[in-house]
Amino acid sequence: MVIRALLAWLLMAGAVLAQGDTRLMVLHDHGNPVVSEMVKLTIRGEYDLTVSLEDMQFPNSPDYDWIQIARDDWRKERVQGRLLQIFERKIALFPRRPGPLTVGPVSHKLTYVQDNGQRAETTVVAAPIALAVKPFPADAPPLSASRLILTDELSAEPGRLKKNEILTRRVTVEALGALAHHLPARPDLSEPWLILFSQPEHRETVLTEAGPVARVVWEWQLRPRTGEPAILHAEAFSWFDTDSRQVEVAPLKPIPFGFAGFGSNFGAPDQAGWRNWPLAALALGGGMAVSLAGMLRGQGLLPAGALRHRLRRMRPGPHARAMRRAAAAGDLPALRDAADRHLRWRGQPAPALMADLDRQLYAASPPPDFDAPRWLAAFRRTLRQG
Repeated sequence: MVIRALLAWLLMAGAVLAQGDTRLMVLHDHGNPVVSEMVKLTIRGEYDLTVSLEDMQFPNSPDYDWIQIARDDWRKERVQGRLLQIFERKIALFPRRPGPLTVGPVSHKLTYVQDNGQRAETTVVAAPIALAVKPFPADAPPLSASRLILTDELSAEPGRLKKNEILTRRVTVEALGALAHHLPARPDLSEPWLILFSQPEHRETVLTEAGPVARVVWEWQLRPRTGEPAILHAEAFSWFDTDSRQVEVAPLKPIPFGFAGFGSNFGAPDQAGWRNWPLAALALGGGMAVSLAGMLRGQGLLPAGALRHRLRRMRPGPHARAMRRAAAAGDLPALRDAADRHLRWRGQPAPALMADLDRQLYAASPPPDFDAPRWLAAFRRTLRQG
């Protein structure tokens, strides 16, 4: 009985000794971050053990995002004169909301080799740490970084575009010390005068020696509907510089659009058609003249511009031949240009099926079965019905 009690005491003493020769800590580089600011954690274990297997699961929480930013580091190190086995894991933590934040406890399950060659297990626990998270210092979606680079690339000079030329705009945003979903949403560049196609955005987090880098790439294909000069509006988003502790603004500058040579004949309505509309009215048949007279009696005299547009809708138009030729040749840029001129000559807004032609022209992967003559026939029917 005494021997059994002595053995039990020795086993308990051995467990206490093993546990006493292990220590696990959660260290952090600063304790007062703002929302979304990266806090570097180092989970450090000091073990006077020969560890053969280990398992650590960092705790998830709705209060923060986290990512491991380096491989686990196992090494021998002398601590207070004793040679210990050191374990370190690097974690980047990003608070999601302001207020007190508790991280942990963190446990590390170890399988180690005893002096007698047998394996045993122990679990080492690190006490939780507390962070005081401050609100994001701007009325904007939280984005914090130690460095942010915005690159805005254009494939051509937007103020001197050639006829039917498509401008590609590619914007890349890179933020050191952030995650990809922290970066802003794609800006809306749409304008009534602009044909625009957006490519799928590419968003990722890349691990580097300096820390995680969030990257997003936006790309658009842009083309003005007419040659008239216009300006694409500016965009901007706020971000918190964690080095200077200041809110900065990353701008997307405005872009002036225009066609080279605009001002002579390029992109302008058919001037002959504008001058000769009275002759066209005289050439109308008797029945059409009666219809026109009824319209005038029912609604009163129309302004000259409105009357001119109504008269034009009764004619095939000076661009009909150009549209037929372009459709027969499969020349979609020429077809788009002729159709756009025809719409402006008729004074009608672009019908919905213009999007089908634009998609065929500007989309990255256009449908393979597009039939230009069939599209033109549908285009004409839509204009007659309108």
